[in-house]
Amino acid sequence: MPIDAAKAVAAEPRSAEITWDHKDVQLYHLGLGAGTPATDPDELRYTLESKLHVLPSFATVAGAGMGVVGGLSAPGIDVNLAHVLHGGQTIELHRPIPVKGSATTTSRVAAVYDKTKAAVLVLRSEVADADGPLWTSDSQIFVRGEGGFGGERGPSERLEVPERAPDRTVERTIREDQALLYRLSGDWNPLHADPEFAKLAGFDRPILHGLCSYGMTLKAVADTALGGDVSRITRYSTRFAGIVFPGETLRVRMWERPGQVQVTVTAVEREDAPVLADTLVDHN
Repeated sequence: MPIDAAKAVAAEPRSAEITWDHKDVQLYHLGLGAGTPATDPDELRYTLESKLHVLPSFATVAGAGMGVVGGLSAPGIDVNLAHVLHGGQTIELHRPIPVKGSATTTSRVAAVYDKTKAAVLVLRSEVADADGPLWTSDSQIFVRGEGGFGGERGPSERLEVPERAPDRTVERTIREDQALLYRLSGDWNPLHADPEFAKLAGFDRPILHGLCSYGMTLKAVADTALGGDVSRITRYSTRFAGIVFPGETLRVRMWERPGQVQVTVTAVEREDAPVLADTLVDHN
C-alpha cells in the first residue's frame, strides 16, 4: 500500500532551514493578483519594498512550501501527484511575518485519516526563528484511491452559513496567467499548468492552486474587513470545497462578528459553485 499510516505518523519530524526576502513576498503577492491598480496606495503595501507588509498566507510558500513537499516524501508516504488535491489549510500566526527572515521549519505527518475512497494526510509544520515561534501550518492533503485501510475517519465538522445576508460581498477576477505566476512561489504540480497532466487528473484544463484562492481570499478580507492591517490576523482556516479555473471570478462573502470573519467563496461563472467553505479568519 502506498500509504503506511502508522509508519508515517511515527516517523521522526524533519527540520529544514528556510529563508525569504522582499522579492519572495512580492512575487507571492503578485501571484495572488496584487498590484491592480498598480499605483493604488493600498496595493503598494503588497508590491513596493519600501512599503511592504506580508500577508500571513505567505506562510504556505515560505521556503518554497517545504512542509508540504517534505510531508509527501515522508516515510510511509508514496503517492501519485495526479491523485493529490489540497483538502484544507490552517495557519496559526504567533506574530507577524517579517519581510525578510531566516527560520527553521519542523515538519511531520500529524495524522492520516481514512475516508474510504481516499486518504487525508495532515501535514504539520512549525516554524520558528531566533526570536521564537512564527507560525504553525496544517495542510490537509486529499489522496484519491488511498482509503479503505481501516483507519480513523477523522473530524468532519462543517460550519453553518449564517442565515442573514453577508456583511460584505466582493469579487476578485483570476487572470488567465495567474496559476503560471503563482507556481513560481514553489508549487510546481503540473496539474496547474500542463493541459495533458490536468486531463490525466480528470480536468478538462489546468486548475488554479487551492492555496492561490486561499491567499486571494485572505487578501480580500484583510483589505475590506480589517482595514488593510494584515498584522491583525491571528489564524486562518479553510476547506477546499471545489475547483476554480484561471479566467474565472471569485465571489467572496463575509459575515463579521467580534474577533472573527466567516467566509464563503464561490465561482461566479459556474452558478456560484463552491470553492472555499468552512472558512474563518480570526483577528485581534
